[in-house]
Amino acid sequence: MAKISDVHSGSEIPEKSEVSLLVKEIMSKPALTVDYNKTARAAAVIMKKARRGFLVVIKKVKPIGVLSDSDLINKIIVKKRDAAKTRVKDIMSKPLITIPSGAYVMDVVKKMKKSNIHRLPVVDKGRVVGVVSLTDIARASPEMYYLLGYRQEMKKSPMVIKERFTSGICDSCGNYSEHLEHVFDDRWLCEVCKDEMEDEY
Repeated sequence: MAKISDVHSGSEIPEKSEVSLLVKEIMSKPALTVDYNKTARAAAVIMKKARRGFLVVIKKVKPIGVLSDSDLINKIIVKKRDAAKTRVKDIMSKPLITIPSGAYVMDVVKKMKKSNIHRLPVVDKGRVVGVVSLTDIARASPEMYYLLGYRQEMKKSPMVIKERFTSGICDSCGNYSEHLEHVFDDRWLCEVCKDEMEDEY
């Protein structure tokens, strides 16, 4: 496979046929989900049975956050909380950062690097349809192996949300929106609620 040199980093970038891979072609499906009102213990059981360490948190059918084995370790075991009494909604990671199934794999990598994460729920029209990870990318396109150089660096640092816009549940009205905006008081609002807030000021 021919490669193109990146003059800025010295890395070899896959040619266009590799770069144009779509998320739906490589994502893992179905995604494992857990209801936001379930207990942390119930979530841990799901992970153990499936031998996976990542769940998409849903409210009814709408994805609102994610829960990883690291969340269980850092927020339950380390803090000595009762897993049988702690709800998933209280320990999940949010806001939800997603990618549509029709997006390019290179868009996934950019989002992962920007927010220091290595898995993204794949969401179409408000429903989770799969999960895409750096491992999926490496398996589908060995020519893109250089992207995995960021993985170890990611693991050393906590997740940092740098997105200004994302999808998920509005902190004001509670409705799902494909376009949530991060506002000054650290809330994520849909366009309607953001406009109403601005009118108040």
